Amino acid sequence: MSSITLTNVRKRFGALEVIKGVDISIADGEFAVFVGPSGCGKSTLLRMIAGLETISDGEFRLDGELMNDVSPDKRGLAMVFQSYALYPHMTVAENIGFSLDLKGIDKPEIKRRVGEVAEKLQLSALLDRRPQALSGGQRQRVAIGRAIIKQPKVILFDEPLSNLDAALRVQMRAELQQLHRNTGSTIIYVTHDQVEAMTLADRIVVLKEGEVQQADHPIALYQEPDNLFVAQFIGSPKMNVFEARVESVASGTARISTTAGWSTELDRIQDLRAGDLILLGIRPEDLSLADTSTGDIITTAHLSERLGMETYVTFDTGQEPAIARIAGDHRIGSGDAVAFRINRAACHIFDRAGKAIRRARP
Repeated sequence: MSSITLTNVRKRFGALEVIKGVDISIADGEFAVFVGPSGCGKSTLLRMIAGLETISDGEFRLDGELMNDVSPDKRGLAMVFQSYALYPHMTVAENIGFSLDLKGIDKPEIKRRVGEVAEKLQLSALLDRRPQALSGGQRQRVAIGRAIIKQPKVILFDEPLSNLDAALRVQMRAELQQLHRNTGSTIIYVTHDQVEAMTLADRIVVLKEGEVQQADHPIALYQEPDNLFVAQFIGSPKMNVFEARVESVASGTARISTTAGWSTELDRIQDLRAGDLILLGIRPEDLSLADTSTGDIITTAHLSERLGMETYVTFDTGQEPAIARIAGDHRIGSGDAVAFRINRAACHIFDRAGKAIRRARP
């Protein structure tokens, strides 16, 4: 198990800089997830840690030791790729134990260690099968087994679940959590799926265009995003954002009017003045159905998606439609008048550049 420190790490391909001075610290035994949209640099950053891409500038240290120029096979890391990359002519046991065979380890020792890994990953009954006889989830477990049998200091995962169907992804997320508990390994996991990030990570690193936007515990990112990008990336459906103006501030309470035509009051205000132009962020789950005579937002429904346990209602704002995530099953038709009550305590405020303006803690 090991700690990782990246200091002002940069990556250039010719004149194009794709990683722009990244600083990240990952503690021993931590499950860290790099997340962000396609092209943000998360896989490139992972490959730099693995040694598959050179570091243009900055330092990568593993347990305090500088690793910039250390070859991949000497770093003590293991990597699980998006594609399983299993040898089709080998059995499960042979695939898992292949790296030990290359090192010339005795056959009985390889068999013992393969058995231990297979038991952890629930593959004991499949050791004599070949990859073509396995399901997608089973193949992914074999790829993970091939990585952990080397007893690496750090395990790197590059979007390992993206080829699986929804049900298998849920199953594999649970198995990865169990793997982390069983091994205590330091894990770095790359994904574009924020649900994977929220459910797996001890710490999420949110990347955009080669820069770290925020790195923190998943719930901290959800409750206190540093900027609008993080706020809308973390959470599903994404946060609604309304252009607004501060009408007045008195005794820590601000009266705010939106360009959508409705107003609200927010307390615990500490850094706003009358006349300030802001962006008001409201998560879909912080809107609840109300009577049209008492609701904070009175509008028209565009679309409702009934999912049984909850209903998504897309509604008119005069600009880009917004969405409410309502508990329970509700029959709401297109064009119906709807009203929503805002959970004002959970609202977020950003300046027009997208930087978070913190409210005082309750």
